[in-house]
Amino acid sequence: MTARPLITLWASLVLLAASLVSAQPAPPALPADSPRPRVEAVRIPDEARIVIDGVLNEALWKTAPVAADFLQRDPTNGAPATQRTEVRIVFDSDRLIMGVACFDSEPHLLLGNQMQRDQPFAGDDRFMWSLDPYLDGRSGYFFEINPSGAMGDGLITDVNGGVNKSWDGIWIARVRKTDDGWMAEIEIPFRTINFNPANEAWGANFQRTVRRINEESYWTGWRRNEGLNRMANAGRIVGLRDISQGVGLDIRPYALAAAGSAPGRNQSSYLGEGTGGADLFYNLTPALKVNFTVNTDFAETEVDQRQVNLTRFPLFFEERRQFFLDGLNFFAFPPGNASPFFSRRIGLNSGQPQRILYGARMTGQVGSSDVGLLQVSTGADDGRSGEDFTVARVRHRFGRQSHVGYVFTRRDPRADGTDVRYTGGVDLTYATPSFVKGTRLDSGFFALVTTPDPAATARTGSAAYGWRFDLSGNTWQTSIFGREFQGEYDAAVGFTPRRDFRQYNPRLSWDPRLNRHPVIRGFGFDINSTIATSLTNDLINRLIFVTPFSIEFHKGDRFEVQWFQQAERLEVDFEISKGLVLPKGSAYDWTRWQFIYTGATNRKVAARVETSFGDFWDGTRKELNLQMTFRPRPGLFAQLSYELNDVSLAQGDFATKLYRADVRSQFSPWVSLANNIQYDTVSQLLGWQMRFRWIVRPGNDFFLVYTHNWSDSLENRFRSIDNRAVTKAVYTLRF
Repeated sequence: MTARPLITLWASLVLLAASLVSAQPAPPALPADSPRPRVEAVRIPDEARIVIDGVLNEALWKTAPVAADFLQRDPTNGAPATQRTEVRIVFDSDRLIMGVACFDSEPHLLLGNQMQRDQPFAGDDRFMWSLDPYLDGRSGYFFEINPSGAMGDGLITDVNGGVNKSWDGIWIARVRKTDDGWMAEIEIPFRTINFNPANEAWGANFQRTVRRINEESYWTGWRRNEGLNRMANAGRIVGLRDISQGVGLDIRPYALAAAGSAPGRNQSSYLGEGTGGADLFYNLTPALKVNFTVNTDFAETEVDQRQVNLTRFPLFFEERRQFFLDGLNFFAFPPGNASPFFSRRIGLNSGQPQRILYGARMTGQVGSSDVGLLQVSTGADDGRSGEDFTVARVRHRFGRQSHVGYVFTRRDPRADGTDVRYTGGVDLTYATPSFVKGTRLDSGFFALVTTPDPAATARTGSAAYGWRFDLSGNTWQTSIFGREFQGEYDAAVGFTPRRDFRQYNPRLSWDPRLNRHPVIRGFGFDINSTIATSLTNDLINRLIFVTPFSIEFHKGDRFEVQWFQQAERLEVDFEISKGLVLPKGSAYDWTRWQFIYTGATNRKVAARVETSFGDFWDGTRKELNLQMTFRPRPGLFAQLSYELNDVSLAQGDFATKLYRADVRSQFSPWVSLANNIQYDTVSQLLGWQMRFRWIVRPGNDFFLVYTHNWSDSLENRFRSIDNRAVTKAVYTLRF
């Protein structure tokens, strides 16, 4: 298909969407900013007692002020919620308690299939809330529950509402279903979170999901460029006086027993081990926390989800280890996935754990500054020397969401003949949630310099620079990013997938919504491009990615059409598959189409189908991704995934396949069993992890984890590579 018919078709689709939007009844008038409501927290009298059982029958719940009058984000932006939600808040010196009433006119249709902690609630009714104890509009804490009592939480890491959901806080929720809907009582100890004791008000927001009609309603921040976790749009909880973290000391010892063998590495006999360690947390101030860890272990960490890489650059895997997740937002730096600090550089060697002798971390606020300091020492393992890592990050806040910051990292291999490597940098962010007529602005600049990489072939300097400009309205967004990484740049504690290039990323998107259409909820259109050049401005990569049409239905289904055109010039040989090499200096140009269907997640059986086809380098590629999700009853979840790449090039043909089965049984919100099985034809490894978790009470956990890996590289017969069984008990002492 030539360019002119494509442009004509796209223009017709955009005009069709615009005509449908204009034909809808006018939505409620939106002010430049959503109103910022307030709710007063009531101190619990000394003689009163609140039992956390999900029953709002204590007298105090009848007199406490109510946060209500939620407004829809979807389907009708700004309209009153169809189901009433009431939130009341009480407290004493040690804890914050929330009483939540989610009224429902059809309680027999409530959905609560998920019961495991920190797993997605995408197919369930849910109540979510966010807290900003610093009242700085930049970061905070995220929590969620569903009608089955499942709990989830995370750290709000940036002004755009990003959430790291691997954080596990100590809190408790009890839920009851009634003839009027579902009710919850939630207890959050003040020891669990950091806060500014000078503030008698905290930022807060609440969100309710009614899944059968896919309605999302908010206490505040219901505009589409706001949201639950953009804390600059939060309301206020007022009246929080005379609250305390106690001594502010948590001691968390663990004991571990393990046994395993590795016949694929000449260790056929089973070897057992027992060990222990401890984490210590202490609040220097209510806003500044230190953490010490000794003989740290991550045996309970879930395995990474495998990815097949057909690009020239390494893939990014998120951090999953608890020690590094706590306070991670205090170390964030603008380049995102090319950050000068990537915690997986510490204690992991090619994905395999390396012993951590000790670690120390300090995170929090000092005056108008955010502070993060990390020191970790690893031990020698498998012929690799131990190392010392230092990371320091400071951000001085100004304005509503702006800051100027500094970062420093150090990596010392503690081995003869190796050099210590350093990285230093500065960054500036200017952001505001109220720029012009309800738009949001996020802009900034960063500069980094490292110890030069002596092995680099391009002697073009060891610095990196970048800038960004992002402006968004209620249904549209436009942005442009630019960055440069020089050839000798070497962030030794960072993630740097590519060097010796400049890159520009302009983007424009429009997501019009239909207010009262009986079937269609909205459309999506997007143009996103990546242009990379050498430092002498020669084009080395160009990707134009267009979503000419995307449609979302009220039932939750979504269908997308995507088109992209890519050009590449190889600076080095690229072995795309074993024995298939694309030669240095070659130039390629190709075009592909992609179609995606995503089924509604509230169904007992849901599917996602993604297929793409077209040119690929000097040949062709067909791609198929299938995902089937089963939720037959509350507490039982199964997801089967299959990925196929069928590639035909002038140098030869090859295919890659990836299979994944994720089966989870939840016996209650406190007891779960997860099985993850993965196999791919690139590594030719079959992996299985079984993970049992019993939350005796929040902060006290028992884990049983079994992992086993097999190889099928020998005559298509699976051969055991290694296996390991681990039991681990964790106990928390709070003072």
